[in-house]
Amino acid sequence: GWTGEIHGRVVCDVCGDSSIAPEDHVLEGAEVAVLCITKSGEVINYQAFTNSKGIYTVAETMPESDRWESCLARPISSYHEQCTRKGDAHSGVKFTYNLPSGNSHTVKPFLYKPVSVPMYC
Repeated sequence: GWTGEIHGRVVCDVCGDSSIAPEDHVLEGAEVAVLCITKSGEVINYQAFTNSKGIYTVAETMPESDRWESCLARPISSYHEQCTRKGDAHSGVKFTYNLPSGNSHTVKPFLYKPVSVPMYC
């Protein structure tokens, strides 16, 4: 069989400056959807939530002939009290998955912004 893994982080961009800085913090329990198309043309939809370190992971073992070919990861929602606005207008990340079995693909962090930016920003 073939094994693939996709992971990434979800971060609260406290100052809304689209960069990760010391004042920013990870978001636990944020929901991410990962959609993959396999070599055989099947579409598989995964749902993942971030852990206490703000990291989500999707992993699958399947026959080599059914392995992922391309995927789309996108943030669905943040359940944090303040940090609920999606940080990037183009929130989905598309990528081809052509890694050998046992390797993992890291998706760039998804950012959420607070509804109101703190004064110290």
